[in-house]
Amino acid sequence: MPDGPIVLFDGVCNLCNWSVRFIIRHDPKAHFRFAPLQSDTGRRLLEPRGLCSDPPQSMVLIEGDCCYTQSDAVLRIAKHLGGLWRILVVLYVIPRPLRNRLYALIAGKRYKWFGKKDSCMVATGDAASRFLQ
Repeated sequence: MPDGPIVLFDGVCNLCNWSVRFIIRHDPKAHFRFAPLQSDTGRRLLEPRGLCSDPPQSMVLIEGDCCYTQSDAVLRIAKHLGGLWRILVVLYVIPRPLRNRLYALIAGKRYKWFGKKDSCMVATGDAASRFLQ
């Protein structure tokens, strides 16, 4: 497994794919690696952590032995991106149940609001090397 954090995402969700492209754009040092939750790699990474990819309801961030889901994953990613994005960590003052309720609301409506693809995102160009096989 590569060094650095791994972001697992819903590969058919347009919002999730946009989020991955956003992270790539704002991560010039290529700190993050990626894999769709639906992929064999995604399932292999989730299983020992007691998480399931079906249905994919959360972005997952794996950092070493630690695993973050829902709003915790989003806020930790923002912290790693640095710059102005790091300011989002102030949202940690909001109790996790409230943050995750909002996260769950968006996750539950993401296909309706943002649409979905028929198959998982395929990375191209320089970003392709950041996706785990």
